[in-house]
Amino acid sequence: MKQNKGLVHIYTGDGKGKTTAAIGLSIRALGHGFNVVFASFFKLPNSCGYNEITMLKKQGAVVFSISEGMPLANPQISHEEYQLSTKNGLTELQSFIQTNKTQLLVLDEILIAIACGYISDEELFTFIKNKPVEMELVLTGRGATEGLKEMADYVTVLTNEKHPYDNGVHSRVGIEY
Repeated sequence: MKQNKGLVHIYTGDGKGKTTAAIGLSIRALGHGFNVVFASFFKLPNSCGYNEITMLKKQGAVVFSISEGMPLANPQISHEEYQLSTKNGLTELQSFIQTNKTQLLVLDEILIAIACGYISDEELFTFIKNKPVEMELVLTGRGATEGLKEMADYVTVLTNEKHPYDNGVHSRVGIEY
């Protein structure tokens, strides 16, 4: 039975692998000929070495970078500026997906935007409600709210039981980024 309704996925929790899971799903979808849009909130792929974004582009994904880096790591940008860039990014994405056939949209780290107060649950709910019915949507980031978890079709919570960082091992190229 063919299903035409796109579902909502959430990858959340304090464990490693939320973005990695979303990229894996994106690669799978691209391999099946889907039109994929990957929107990265609060990460700067060009300056942070997120080479997986380059690979997504090479495979045909459309990539958006929505802000000026991680809020806690960039104190030169005010809360209001992050808030404005997040809201503008969502508006731009809403327009893009309405006018371009998008079968999979990833909003990477969008849940951080809610946790930090840059957008509200209600604003994300409105975005979800207005998405094309057939489009699959992935939301990543720590701290998914109970309301979002209830609304989603898939919820994966990655937990950190053990991590090398706890023993002084820093992020490694090709593994953590």
